[in-house]
Amino acid sequence: MTATNGRPAADGEADGGTGRDDTVAAVVRQWQAVHPQLDTGPMEVIGRINRCAALLQQAEDAPLRRAGLSRPEFDLLGALRRTGHELTPSELAKETFSSGAAVTKRLKQLTERGLVERRGDARDRRVAHLRLTEAGRDLVDGILPEQLAYETAVLSVLAPDGQGELAGLLAELLGRLEGRMGALRA
Repeated sequence: MTATNGRPAADGEADGGTGRDDTVAAVVRQWQAVHPQLDTGPMEVIGRINRCAALLQQAEDAPLRRAGLSRPEFDLLGALRRTGHELTPSELAKETFSSGAAVTKRLKQLTERGLVERRGDARDRRVAHLRLTEAGRDLVDGILPEQLAYETAVLSVLAPDGQGELAGLLAELLGRLEGRMGALRA
């Protein structure tokens, strides 16, 4: 087998040099068997980011499920809590990377549950301003520490320096992707 940098893979380098044998490494080995000439390096990064995100999402949603919330609903509540002021539905859509239709549907459910309240705009009746109710604020504030404790436990397998390095690399990638996507939309 050949590592993604063109040199022969050493023992324990099943996935292109990390010495790990995770689910992405198995996929990479399969693709290398079918197309040994291709550089699977991007797959090793993107695949692991996607797999980690999926696993984190599943586990993180446990406290939300106990509270009767979906991840997208909590994202809306969290956006209202962290910004500290009223938002319009379109502002919430931007904050949560959601479509307007999805935000409208979720807001209806959250309003019916008494977690969010709407206030009409004095100048334009088509515009609604949204804020958390006291129950919504209490719910977010109650769930957030549990989620942060979980995230701390998950990341504890990495040394603090490794956590900082990973955060920096992901921030650089995200910044470039957000810039590129913004330029593509213009």
